[in-house]
Amino acid sequence: MAKQSEQILEEQLIIQLQKLGYKHVAINSEGDMLLNLKAQLEKHNLSALTKTGSEQFTQTEFERVLNLLSKGSVFEKGKTLRQKQHIVRDNGDNLYFEFLNIEHWCQNQYQVTNQVSQEGKYKNRYDVTILINGLPLVQIELKRRGLELKEAFNQINRYHRHSFGANSALFQYVQIFIISNGVNTKYYANNKNQSFKQTFYWTDVENKRLSNILNGFTDSFLEPCHLSKMICKYIVLNEAYKTPMLLRPYQFYAVEALIERVKNSSKNGYIWHTTGSGKTLTSFKASQILMALPQVHKVVFVVDRKDLDYQTTKEFNSFQEGCIDGTDNTQNLVKQFIGTYVDKKGEAKNSKLIVTTIQKLNTAITKLKYEAKMAELKDKRIIFIFDECHRSQFGDTHKRINQFFNHAQLFGFTGTPIFADNASKNEHGKRTTKDLFEDCLHKYVITDAIKDENVLKFSVEYVGRYKHKDGRETNIDIEVEDIDTKELMEDGTRLEKITDYIIAHHNRKTHSREFTAMFCINNVATLIKYVDLFKKKKAEGLHNLNIATIFSYGVNENDADANGYLNFEEDFDNVDLNMVAEPPADYKINVHSRDKLEEFIGDYNKLFGDNFTTKDSQSFYNYYNDISKKVKDRKIDILLVVNMFLTGFDSPTLNTMYVDKNLKHHGLIQAYSRTNRILNEQKSQGNIVAFRNLKNRTDEAITLFSNKEAIEVIIMKPYEDYTAKFDEAFDHLISLTPTVDSVNELETEDDELAFVQAFRDLMRIKNVLSAFSDFKWADLEMTEQLFEDYKSKYLDLYDKVKGEHQKEKVSILEDVDFELELIHRDEINVAYIIQLLIKLKSKNQKDTTKAEQEIFNLLGTETTLRSKRELIEKFISENLPVIDDTDNIQPEFDKYWNQEQQKEFTKLVGEENLSAEKTEKLIENYLFAERQPLRDEVLELIEGEKPSLLQRKKLGDRILKRIMDFVETFINGMAG
Repeated sequence: MAKQSEQILEEQLIIQLQKLGYKHVAINSEGDMLLNLKAQLEKHNLSALTKTGSEQFTQTEFERVLNLLSKGSVFEKGKTLRQKQHIVRDNGDNLYFEFLNIEHWCQNQYQVTNQVSQEGKYKNRYDVTILINGLPLVQIELKRRGLELKEAFNQINRYHRHSFGANSALFQYVQIFIISNGVNTKYYANNKNQSFKQTFYWTDVENKRLSNILNGFTDSFLEPCHLSKMICKYIVLNEAYKTPMLLRPYQFYAVEALIERVKNSSKNGYIWHTTGSGKTLTSFKASQILMALPQVHKVVFVVDRKDLDYQTTKEFNSFQEGCIDGTDNTQNLVKQFIGTYVDKKGEAKNSKLIVTTIQKLNTAITKLKYEAKMAELKDKRIIFIFDECHRSQFGDTHKRINQFFNHAQLFGFTGTPIFADNASKNEHGKRTTKDLFEDCLHKYVITDAIKDENVLKFSVEYVGRYKHKDGRETNIDIEVEDIDTKELMEDGTRLEKITDYIIAHHNRKTHSREFTAMFCINNVATLIKYVDLFKKKKAEGLHNLNIATIFSYGVNENDADANGYLNFEEDFDNVDLNMVAEPPADYKINVHSRDKLEEFIGDYNKLFGDNFTTKDSQSFYNYYNDISKKVKDRKIDILLVVNMFLTGFDSPTLNTMYVDKNLKHHGLIQAYSRTNRILNEQKSQGNIVAFRNLKNRTDEAITLFSNKEAIEVIIMKPYEDYTAKFDEAFDHLISLTPTVDSVNELETEDDELAFVQAFRDLMRIKNVLSAFSDFKWADLEMTEQLFEDYKSKYLDLYDKVKGEHQKEKVSILEDVDFELELIHRDEINVAYIIQLLIKLKSKNQKDTTKAEQEIFNLLGTETTLRSKRELIEKFISENLPVIDDTDNIQPEFDKYWNQEQQKEFTKLVGEENLSAEKTEKLIENYLFAERQPLRDEVLELIEGEKPSLLQRKKLGDRILKRIMDFVETFINGMAG
């Protein structure tokens, strides 16, 4: 049977949408779009228009409406869409109207159109557009069956660049993008900076995927009332990042379940959503919606203080301005409860939503000095939502709330529920999540998240072999009962070998430090030894990694080796800054751990120019926040911890966890899950390197939190499976292009597309393989040299496609993601090439062909060097042979480069008739601000007669491209 064409898919989708209640309307141009918008807004705001005169906008009134719509970025337009609007009518009356009814979301006007043409930088034609009240709020891009879904995603990104912002820019009001090839369908918010990894499948409440656009997705997701609800209630405008965020299906169902529970019951409940799936956004959105219910007096959103790092606080305050003040001032919390709170600007705030920490909440309901003020709330209906309901004082807060409030309703969010199997005893006995919160209202476990590509799999490697006392060797992943475990694990030789292993393999694990790592260690004493080892080896010049650490001390200096659970209470709130407790008798530390931490913070201060200390709690808290920020910003390579940061810390740039700690159950899953946040193509898995016997415990934890069959889904396959996959992909590549030169002979764009896709598949597998410690090219059928040769051809095709931007005809390769991040290598730039040239000249051996070949390979395959290849090759062939002293290579190259740069600059300004002074200034401004010059700014460089209106676009684009090529060739990638 023939594949379904894109046109047939489009026709069938429109028919289905019409059956759901959408009215089909023909819109062929910008003018049609505006006429339809006017009519639909008049229909939607009929009552308000009638009260102020005519039922229709006059032309001048509609121009005022368009003026309101034209302002701001995509993010700001999202706000405009949701706000009440005002214009003065021609008769002087004030008209208050709306673009969207967000409170009664079903009461809007629904239309569907297709093949709308929009001309910006290029002319584009969009597939299917859903109009609500005349505004294009949902855009659907279709591809025929068999084509990669990512091509539709890239096509929308091209529209962002080329036409969405053109003319009246109404397509910047799109709230939801939908991409489909018929059998696979995904949706996402209007954020042009996100990657394809941040697109979502829609599911039913049981997490069953509804991916066929004609059979499941459209009836469920695009039903008018549901679609409006998603736009009106389940898009979050995040002020911290100035971007809209759209809830995923499991987040939607969880919030709906909570709302239903509060409306129809006084029972508690909990949400089990796996670590890394976005529980904080879900719980906060639930809080926002619940506070609008008339029967609810207050909604209290409760987080742990240690989770309120700099970024999290910023995000919370972006959801609701000023909801977190970041202080320990319980008095302010009490004022928020009783409605007398005044913010820092002196404005009264009496919000139904309170965001607080568990620590302040405990103080507010237990201290006598607040009892009288809080008493009036005892009989009010207050909803408590715990962002991570097991992080601190499990059971205690729950008990106190129930004792204090007569009508409290408690809801918890957790990624790792406490069951009987993983509950630890305290004064309450063994308490499970169900004991405290009753029913599980929605479940989304790690297997669901991996299947939906919302979190990554784990690649777990067990490193180390130990000898029995009788001389036999044992792998680290086998129980060793006749070894003195404590003596072995804390042996200095073992710790040094592990440190050396991490130094040797860190670049490989983190893709040349594109990502960061954490190292979790069994106790503070051992952590101190590790930090000292890293410091010593850095001083010896054996690595240049930025190492940092944080831990608690004093009363918490107990060896956690006994049970393997993460101590959720170990944080700065339990550090007694005024007391130096004696360490346990078996601690072999020459200096108290607080003194060592102060020393390590001193090292940190020197490295980053900071001034943190343990001498007061606020400074220590600031240190905690700063470490969190610097790990996320990749300024810290490895963070060494005992318990801190192993729960709640969310950093997509962290991809590796080194483990020398006995973890199990929820503690193990929480720790591992620091590494598996989705980011981009290069981050293909979370790497776990275990230096302890955790194989059985890993299997137990996965079984507990998913099912027995889940291990193969969650843990990546062995190294050998990926070498076999690579060889299979290589066989496919050579079936298309048997030799490197045969790439040049590909006749059609379809042939080129097949090669690009085949080589990209090869790169993806190689990206996974390169993270394995055992990886070597000898295990593969393809040699490294052949891979590099094919890569060069692959990049040639990329250059060809990107170089054709001046043409109006769009290549089919234009929408293919070449995933160049998979080609990145460690700081391969011109400075690196210079060092290779110095080595080449200093070789005593006569045959330097191999060294020269390495240099030429790099020039052909490194993206940062390709624009410079011709010039560097010219230097090697003409200048290098006459340089005798290797010390002269760098200055001679600099001299040569400056001459070539000046030559090219003179040629550019001469041929384009530009002002040399203005052009130089424009380049300086671009390098400083990192903002590409506008076409009008480029045209201002022209001396003499200015181009006509018809010439401006073509000439401006050409000059801009030449300037950008000049910068890329002579300036970018030159530093060491």
